[in-house]
Amino acid sequence: MKSIHFLLLIFIASSVACQTPNVLIHAQEKGGYLPCEPTISIHPENPELVVAGSILNNVYRSEDGGKTWFHDTLQSPYGVYGDPCVVAGDSAQFFYFHLSDPTGKGWSDTGILDRIVCQMTLDGGRSWNDGSFVGLNNDKDQDKEWACYDHVNDRLITTWTQFDKYGSSAPGDSSNILFSRADQNGENWTTPLRINQYAGNCLDDDRTTEGAVPSIGPNGEIYVAWALKEKIYFDRSTDGGKTWLNEDIVAGEIIGGWDMKIPGIQRCNGMPITCTDLSEGENRGKIYINYADQRNGKDDTDIWLISSEDGGDSWSDPVRVNDDGKGSHQFFTWMDVDPVTGFVYIVFYDRREHQDNKTDVFLATSKDGGKTFENKKISESPFIPSDAVFFGDYNNISAYDGKVRPIWTRYENGVMSVWTALIDN
Repeated sequence: MKSIHFLLLIFIASSVACQTPNVLIHAQEKGGYLPCEPTISIHPENPELVVAGSILNNVYRSEDGGKTWFHDTLQSPYGVYGDPCVVAGDSAQFFYFHLSDPTGKGWSDTGILDRIVCQMTLDGGRSWNDGSFVGLNNDKDQDKEWACYDHVNDRLITTWTQFDKYGSSAPGDSSNILFSRADQNGENWTTPLRINQYAGNCLDDDRTTEGAVPSIGPNGEIYVAWALKEKIYFDRSTDGGKTWLNEDIVAGEIIGGWDMKIPGIQRCNGMPITCTDLSEGENRGKIYINYADQRNGKDDTDIWLISSEDGGDSWSDPVRVNDDGKGSHQFFTWMDVDPVTGFVYIVFYDRREHQDNKTDVFLATSKDGGKTFENKKISESPFIPSDAVFFGDYNNISAYDGKVRPIWTRYENGVMSVWTALIDN
């Protein structure tokens, strides 16, 4: 009887330990850029097909829902220079958006960041085309792009920040949010359109317009929010991006600004993430904006969510996503809304269980339209980042029909690596 009880305890312990199994996607190799700023996308027509990416030009694919991964590097005649964003299209189609470096000389050449590049695969990430581009505009710099696929109208949407000159403090130089769309193959991009009412500076700080993440509504509406100073601005188009609001709507506040200090992190931001509920549930069409700020103090970074049920005309009070006590840091948040269940999933780094810079990864889940959240630690062990190492500007998450795949960067023993967790609700 004792041996049976002992075996049962082992089984229970193993089951608990494996509730959120972590999967290593890629660990840094000698030389080159450290993998960070990971992006991931589950294909809605075949959820076993998952494609991901990371700095500088890493691309990963999985054909078994994220259990095993194949690693390759992306190449383009326009260069591949970070800010990776992977978006699923139709069939086995994915798109990989990134910044440009046409000469391959990096910051030593003024041609860097001269356009936003979009590369396509038709075979689930096995091979990629050379890509198309948008935003080529003399000597101006195109940066901080994100994209989404409009499954209602079969087209691609992207928004980004255009700097007159990145890093310039000249009074005449400004930053603006641009929009463009393309056909279902990521070609024939429309002429970029400025959609922000208020311009920012070019210093990549709180006074810069950044964080434009587009989202598609149930009828093909285009929603996007971004940060400037301590405000979150929201804009929308109901005609495919041809026209936008005459006046941007202030959806919320990032108190203290989106540029924040986190111990052990070289730089950190709380920029907004915009998502829409496309499910057939009671919250269909509800718009969510997820962000982080330090309204409760420099030693207490929190994750927040606001929402709108009227197309963005009005917004809820902020809901605190992390459910810990005061005095710890939660940061680098990203959100996805499951288009089948309507559940809201938010991933973030979390230090609630530690008094130092040890960092865990948490997932917050809402099943009631963002009113309440259940928090769960999904990383198997903590790590300690170093502010001597560039940690990127974001993590990411993708959800489809209960299959949830967060992706994050980990730093341990001098090695940077990219991970996911297998969460199947």
